[in-house]
Amino acid sequence: MALFESYERRIDKINSVLNSFGIASLEEAEKITKDAGLNVYDQVKGIQPICFENACWAYIVGAAIAIKKGAKKASDAAAAIGEGLQAFCIPGSVADQRKVGIGHGNLGKMLLEEETECFAFLAGHESFAAAEGAIGIAEKANKVRKKPLRVILNGLGKDAAQVISRINGFTYVETDMDFYKGEVKEVYRKSYSKGLRAKVNCYGANDVTEGVAIMHKEGVDVSITGNSTNPTRFQHPVAGTYKKECIEQGKKYFSVASGGGTGRTLHPDNMAAGPASYGMTDTMGRMHSDAQFAGSSSVPAHVEMMGLIGMGNNPMVGATVAVAVSIEEAANEGKF
Repeated sequence: MALFESYERRIDKINSVLNSFGIASLEEAEKITKDAGLNVYDQVKGIQPICFENACWAYIVGAAIAIKKGAKKASDAAAAIGEGLQAFCIPGSVADQRKVGIGHGNLGKMLLEEETECFAFLAGHESFAAAEGAIGIAEKANKVRKKPLRVILNGLGKDAAQVISRINGFTYVETDMDFYKGEVKEVYRKSYSKGLRAKVNCYGANDVTEGVAIMHKEGVDVSITGNSTNPTRFQHPVAGTYKKECIEQGKKYFSVASGGGTGRTLHPDNMAAGPASYGMTDTMGRMHSDAQFAGSSSVPAHVEMMGLIGMGNNPMVGATVAVAVSIEEAANEGKF
């Protein structure tokens, strides 16, 4: 029986990559991770329970590669995990062409390096997928960093932000935009837990102007945009505008666009064009991004359609960081 979705289309490439690291099979890759005391399968499922089987196995392969390479630092392990994710990209797919697996590894690496101080999940609306990703980072990243990484959620809707905060134990931060002065003020803050999750600040904006001001307020260094049902109304304009203003201020800002590829469009005339149409989501992402991912920020099936794995891009960020940190912890315990 096939171990995961689209097994036949993936296995030759996976075996080739495994063999290049001296790993004979998927089973050996799993043994390498278990011998190091890791349970990668459950760790990935714990971040996005609805992820596909291929997501769990992709991270098993990535973790085995990291161990084989002797990646004892979480940042190095994250980059190695990206090689495992890339091995799962179906040849010729959008994800394969964009090297999205490698991109996810490099994004995880960036979040584990001290130079990155604030990471934002920038969604069209406050979503559970962004929360899943944030939880994976909040509960793991700062175990290996000297300076804690600040993680924020920034999306449309103050009520939505408060609901997401309450359910997930984040800190809800309510702001009010003074359009006359061009300033955003914090008017209310409530933490819905006392643990690590409380360190995640969750914002709901009323419009793009307020969203950009929130990015400046937190000094965001890296962000990932989600697709959502309103990609033209919030997150892509926020990322693009913030990037322009960061460039003017001489501030470094790395923007990741999660989404797009073929099959997502806001314009019916584009539908017949098939792969020739980026779709509006994809087009807007290309206008501001330093790295372009493929498929939904949240829906596993849409990322799978792009040829990567069945896991939302936002939860994937959390999984990369979480597994990479576990590898550093195992190395510190002398398990490999």
